[in-house]
Amino acid sequence: MQIKEIFNRIAFKIRGGVVSLSPSGTPKGYVLISYFAYPFLTDKALTGHTNYWEARQMAKEFLDRGYAVDVIDTTNKSFVPKKKYAICIDTHSNLERLAPLLGDTCIKVLHTTTTHWCTQNEAAQKRSADLLARRGASLAPERQLPPSNALEVADIVLMLGNSITQQSYAYAHKQIVPISVSAVKTFASPESKDFERARNSFIWLGGAGAIHKGADLVLEAFASLPDLTLSMCGKYLYPEFEAIYKKELHETPNIKSLGYVQLEGGQFEQIRSSSAFLVFPSCAEGQAGSVVAALHAGLIPIVTKECGVDVDDFGFVLKDASVEEIKNTVQMAAALPVEELRRRATLGWKYANTHHTRKTFAARFSEFVDMLETKIK
Repeated sequence: MQIKEIFNRIAFKIRGGVVSLSPSGTPKGYVLISYFAYPFLTDKALTGHTNYWEARQMAKEFLDRGYAVDVIDTTNKSFVPKKKYAICIDTHSNLERLAPLLGDTCIKVLHTTTTHWCTQNEAAQKRSADLLARRGASLAPERQLPPSNALEVADIVLMLGNSITQQSYAYAHKQIVPISVSAVKTFASPESKDFERARNSFIWLGGAGAIHKGADLVLEAFASLPDLTLSMCGKYLYPEFEAIYKKELHETPNIKSLGYVQLEGGQFEQIRSSSAFLVFPSCAEGQAGSVVAALHAGLIPIVTKECGVDVDDFGFVLKDASVEEIKNTVQMAAALPVEELRRRATLGWKYANTHHTRKTFAARFSEFVDMLETKIK
């Protein structure tokens, strides 16, 4: 850790968990962002989760317009507003608590990065119940969100996701503005990939929450498909999950258990260049960054509609994400003509480069702030 970052962390604690950013000149107003503070404490290039860069970009947009910006973690339960904020943006946990303290003139924005907490929690609980029924093994539901009335107190919603994601928030009849998740890493077009060599190779790529993101289903499917290869890449290697899937992860020749793999590294470059498909049957997402990363990497998506990414023109959408459906779909996909695989991968890559980049996120967020400024009293 660099000396500057250490100093920033100390100052952050002294200031009560607040990062205060000032524009050049006298501020024309104040904005509160309740998201992640970490990106503002380091000068490191942010190549992990997409939301680190996105948090920085939000603050930058307001600073460039002449606003002073205070940033806190969305989990900060002790912060009490002492300024008259024109706008407050929160991602889930803080808006309900802060709303009465911000005053009626503050525009309260809920920035959703998941599906609605009720929808997500119910879906995760079902996945745990299904695991118990299939394998006789019990794992607590993953990625559970705390109950919140943030949607009810928000004036407007900035939503990562598509129409499927939006359905979970529609009941509140709030204005919902969609914005597409950005990408950490971009790649060259897959047009020149050797799809004849890659056609039988698949990837599961995901963050924390193996059952939530369907790693169990994919492992069970490929364990009985010896002619197809699966590379497991992500944060699924925790003891409870490994204990249940030891045979599939470590004793099945066609399954490679690789753990966390950096998108910027040579290991992922080798995997993506020799593979044709992503298989990602998540049960609930806002907009799955791993699917977007795979599209940029030239992989053809085999996903659930709950991933929040529109893939109908080039990918395959699983209807029930059963082990049998996954098996049938990956076998069908691997048997497609090489030129069809090339067409789908290239279309997906072009879609990602049109809709899911840092440039498009910044432009869309700028338009959103344009709209907010018309509402400031």
